[in-house]
Amino acid sequence: MYYRRARKKFDDEPENHERWLISYADFITLLFAFFVVMYAISAVNIGKYKVFSDALGNAFGGQGSATPVNTQVQNLPIPNPGLKRRTELLRKEKEQMTRLAQDLLSTMAPLVKEGKVRVTQNSRGVSVEINASVLFDPGEARLMPESVEALRAVANLLKSDTHNVQVEGHTDNQPIANPRYPSNWELSSVRASSVVRLFIDAGVAPTRLTAVGFSSNQPVADNDTPLGRARNRRVAVTILSGIPDPSTEVPTALPAQ
Repeated sequence: MYYRRARKKFDDEPENHERWLISYADFITLLFAFFVVMYAISAVNIGKYKVFSDALGNAFGGQGSATPVNTQVQNLPIPNPGLKRRTELLRKEKEQMTRLAQDLLSTMAPLVKEGKVRVTQNSRGVSVEINASVLFDPGEARLMPESVEALRAVANLLKSDTHNVQVEGHTDNQPIANPRYPSNWELSSVRASSVVRLFIDAGVAPTRLTAVGFSSNQPVADNDTPLGRARNRRVAVTILSGIPDPSTEVPTALPAQ
């Protein structure tokens, strides 16, 4: 009789629908602890790992590491020596290229003042942009006698240098068609080659030189005006930086869609 009453009383008690919250809270707590530990282990910085370890121990009622903070700081890893060396090389390279740009600017000073030569510097290197009217007759690729002296002065600076040099020929968008140059492609390429040949004759190592013709595909001014077309007819001598940007290999497998 007593057993039946006790069972009836137990059966009549309302069911607690929130008991799952206890298990859920335990699961979330363990999941949080797991990810914190995984993050701490994956970190390269040993000092941060110890700090996280202490914080995790204190958060769960344990005792953190007894290692003093000063000891943690002393145990921090030494910065990447390769990165430090590259940074120093980049600094020296930039200083060397800046000196070269200043020397070129000084050598070409009269033409720079007339607006016929521009010297620029960027991460690619130092570029000397020479208006084609200084070097060639219209539609021709033979260097004019008065241009040889200016180019030889540039060559004298380059032959004692070690950087590679790219000579680029550029034209405006006006078509050219004659037996010698069927298009602006041939004209721009032969003009660049003419400058390269002069540099070789002046003592610049041939292995450092490259001639490229761009035709009218890289304008620096509007081709709709005579002044813009004159600006686009040019030869650019670019002294390339000796420290290229780091390259990243492209993976052969495409990512899954």
